[in-house]
Amino acid sequence: MKTLKKRTYEIENLFFSPYACFSENTRGRKRKEIPCEMRTEFQRDRDRIIYCKSFRRLKNKTQVFFSPEGDHYITRLTHTLDVAQISRSLARVLALNEDLAEAIALGHDLGHTPFGHSGERILDKLSPTGFKHNEQSVRVVEVLEKDGAGLNLTYEVRDGILNHKKSGAPSTLEGKCVSVADRIAYINHDLDDAIRAGILTEKDVPSDIVSVLGKSSKERINTAISSVYRTSYGKNIVEMDKTVFEASENLRSFMFDRVYFSESARGEEEKAERMLTAMYSYFYKNTDKLPSSYCKIIEKYGKEQTVCDYLSSMTDRYAVYMFSKIFVPKGWKFTDEE
Repeated sequence: MKTLKKRTYEIENLFFSPYACFSENTRGRKRKEIPCEMRTEFQRDRDRIIYCKSFRRLKNKTQVFFSPEGDHYITRLTHTLDVAQISRSLARVLALNEDLAEAIALGHDLGHTPFGHSGERILDKLSPTGFKHNEQSVRVVEVLEKDGAGLNLTYEVRDGILNHKKSGAPSTLEGKCVSVADRIAYINHDLDDAIRAGILTEKDVPSDIVSVLGKSSKERINTAISSVYRTSYGKNIVEMDKTVFEASENLRSFMFDRVYFSESARGEEEKAERMLTAMYSYFYKNTDKLPSSYCKIIEKYGKEQTVCDYLSSMTDRYAVYMFSKIFVPKGWKFTDEE
């Protein structure tokens, strides 16, 4: 009797594009493991990511707005789920490997800092070796998870995580789906959050962008996916047509000007920089105060890298808590004699 995994391989051979990454052709893992009879290697990677600690922490990490009080603002976790859904949609319409695209998408931001891209810019300035969240995401799955054992993911998933930024060059079309999906997702849900927060109104979005992409997030995402399908189906590419791509880039520039680098955003970034700078200095001088799992890797990776590992792992609220614990004086309790 055929195993479920073998049936999956047969389905892939029947329906996938010749440019897809077939599950049975994975380049494998750094450490060999006993295969699962039911799941493909990419399905196993997806499951490992979902159940790791770094993935769970994403729910309390900023996407744009620092520690938002409202229940409906996007967090790093909901952004990740958005990217996973759009990645699967792109992979499906292009007859690519949805499981691989989903695994890459779920892991692409595991190494992100507290306080969003502000936190990334701050750690990049503090660390002598620099800091990039895509590189840190790979470090999370290779070194930091499971007390130093890592998740031992496949080459294709690690490659997609590393190269998901716009400047990256993924080795698979599924990785390119995630790179495109990431930009589609954050531009649209960040715009929705900015409108919800009262920073923008729908009328503020330039009319030439709206005329191409649509008025709502739903319309804009559908326009982008449809454009990728029309441009890329049956080809060894994952791209939008020129008109939609240019409108998307214009919307991205608009968001940087009006939201990401706005006065209010810069003010909060200054506060985050003071916090992270103080904690970086403290833990660099007092490495014995780091959690035991980080103390174990100092000798191998050095103090600078290890302190960045710890700070980048923090959620927004844990960073605030730790800063308060270290630097804010605690009051003395009164006694009955007083």
